[in-house]
Amino acid sequence: MLSVKLSEAMNVQVNREIYSAYLYLSMASYFDSLGLKGSASWMKVQFREEMMHAMKMYDYLYSRGARSVMLPIEAPPSDWESPLAVFEHTLAHEKNVTGLIKALVELSRAEKDTDAEKFLQWFVKEQVEEEESAEKQVNNFKKAGDSKEGIKELDEALGKRKFKE
Repeated sequence: MLSVKLSEAMNVQVNREIYSAYLYLSMASYFDSLGLKGSASWMKVQFREEMMHAMKMYDYLYSRGARSVMLPIEAPPSDWESPLAVFEHTLAHEKNVTGLIKALVELSRAEKDTDAEKFLQWFVKEQVEEEESAEKQVNNFKKAGDSKEGIKELDEALGKRKFKE
């Protein structure tokens, strides 16, 4: 049985994962409005990954005898100054999520719940990948600068990303 404290914290994390999905869908919409279909597609993959993360935690709560409670989801931003700004926001957001996951790991240790700690290690590893991926795109957009051709090439490359379950 999951402790009440850990259950509540994981429910907040389910909310944060769904917010992340919502944020990435908003970013996809921004890119679609600019005609950057590859970048929009990249964000739609990100949306699906975040929903998968939320469901993974949702299912874990039930597997441990807890209940998942749906909390209000705040509205994400819908406009950015540039494609680069979107990916800078993505990187900052993923760093924040990493902090939330690490706090959950610390709480599971404080609660002496080794099963929860083991479960959360998947998310720790995933966050390393999320940050690396976002940072790579920040660097790519910085290199492209204002070059329409560079952004077009980058957008085409981003469109090749596929969702992996």
